Amino acid sequence: MFLISVLRYALFLLVPLSLTFTSYLYLYPAFHGCAFPSPGYDASEAYVNTLRQHTLPNLYDATKVAPFRLLALGDPQLEGESSIRDIDSVNLPSLKKFFVDSGIFSGTTHSLLQRVRHSLHDIIDFWLDDLPKAFEVYRKRFDHIGNDYYLGHIYRATHWWLDPTHVTVLGDLVGSQWIDDEEFEERGRRYWTRVFKHGERIPDEIMSPPALDFQNTIMLGDDAAAWKKRIINVAGNHDVGYAGDISKDRVARFERVFGKANYELRFQLPSNHNSSSVSMTDIETDGRDIPEIRIMILNDMNLDTPVSDKDLQDESYQFLNDLISTSHAVERSALFTLVLTHIPLYKDGGICVDGPFFDFFDGEFENGVKEQNHLSRDASKGMLEGVFGMSGSAHVDGQGMGRHGIILTGHDHEGCDIYHYINQSLPEEDREWKCDRYSEAKHLVNQSGIPGLREVTVRSMMGDFAGNAGLLSLWFDKESWEWQFEFANCGLGTQHIWWFVHILDFITVIVSIVYGVWLAAFKACSILGLHKNGTKRGKKEKKVTFEMKPDTGINSEKSRGGADSGNREVKGEANRSRR
Repeated sequence: MFLISVLRYALFLLVPLSLTFTSYLYLYPAFHGCAFPSPGYDASEAYVNTLRQHTLPNLYDATKVAPFRLLALGDPQLEGESSIRDIDSVNLPSLKKFFVDSGIFSGTTHSLLQRVRHSLHDIIDFWLDDLPKAFEVYRKRFDHIGNDYYLGHIYRATHWWLDPTHVTVLGDLVGSQWIDDEEFEERGRRYWTRVFKHGERIPDEIMSPPALDFQNTIMLGDDAAAWKKRIINVAGNHDVGYAGDISKDRVARFERVFGKANYELRFQLPSNHNSSSVSMTDIETDGRDIPEIRIMILNDMNLDTPVSDKDLQDESYQFLNDLISTSHAVERSALFTLVLTHIPLYKDGGICVDGPFFDFFDGEFENGVKEQNHLSRDASKGMLEGVFGMSGSAHVDGQGMGRHGIILTGHDHEGCDIYHYINQSLPEEDREWKCDRYSEAKHLVNQSGIPGLREVTVRSMMGDFAGNAGLLSLWFDKESWEWQFEFANCGLGTQHIWWFVHILDFITVIVSIVYGVWLAAFKACSILGLHKNGTKRGKKEKKVTFEMKPDTGINSEKSRGGADSGNREVKGEANRSRR
């Protein structure tokens, strides 16, 4: 009875806590006020509209929602068996050695003293070396499983609450480029079955190379359900390697499991999109350009030198040149260029957490790039001036202001939001690309004579970086006839939150089961006890009835005594009559 009371009071505490924390964990985007930025409305308006979508759909206003909503996730870095030290300890080698040294199952030439000495040494190693290491191996494996589901929870919770139209993962899908093919395939399996369960690899026929007569342009909203599930995967250094150690085999296996490393997608705004109030008839009549989004998925791992595989670098630069040569004129309106790549563009130290850094192999891999935090100045300049058509000179097409767009990158796990710009008013010898944090450079956006571009390095979704998700919204402004965009973040918190809630839920379930079993057992025993007591009382009643016979005898005696008295009275009367 005491144990049942303890369990009952424990459940009074555990159940409300479990329900509260579980609700928070699975509804964290709602609790954190997460919402895709919306056209012309502030963050609170966007959040309220998202809340209505899930609670009061009749009040949900679809015209306040951007037609292109990209859920951007950075650097999941799935670990695996190769990251676990002393993995052979699970086979308990010291215990196996004990059976050999002791000669229990096989003969040995060692003396008894030697066998005892070796066996004792093996037993000590088993307890102090094998078991702790084996425990650590299983702990790491369990941690990998939990980490997979933690990352998967971020994807599923944000995907459900925020309702994105598209999803991208900005490189470093796995944790190491040095793993063998079998381990790579295993991590790929976990990626698709745990982390991005129900997600899909983009079909090869949709991942198109650049072309002047591009044939695969997609209308936004067409096949919407399929695009919500498709994952736009970007190659990172832990997927294919840096310029020094990238190889054709690594690129091939990445493309087989996750999709092509270099390709483009194009989307056009449908004629009946509500938020823009644009009709294709109006566009044709007015002679204005059709609103289009051009997405470039770029493997920038080997844009810098030296490289170990010149052919692969040539492929990357050929892809870049094709992108540039097939681009619309910089003066074209209604075009938005979105570049998805892994390594961020160059920036001076102190602007973001990662400063400029290069390291090179020494005596191997053609002394190629071993590690880098940013692209070089030259590669970054080529991206800004080539792909986006910006220039420090106002005497080029579009006055050097370039194409409208944004770059999303990964790699720097802390994340960073910056603005690249060049001041055309400076003397030519002083004109160079600079960048500042976007919050400090907002006043430069769209300023005449200062071409610029925003670059967002999306904070990692790993637990150590608070499980972040990036939210990019694009909507079309019919007044300016240009695409507008905004970016926001939505974080869960460290992986310890996920572990705490699920451990709490597990304890609550176990205590509930134990309480239910004990309570059922107690009631069963009580019923059984009552039945036994009833049987005993029944037997006692029968015994009492039997023992009351003397009482009946007494009563009989009284009856007999009454009869005797009557007889005595009769006899007395007879005697009196005789007298």
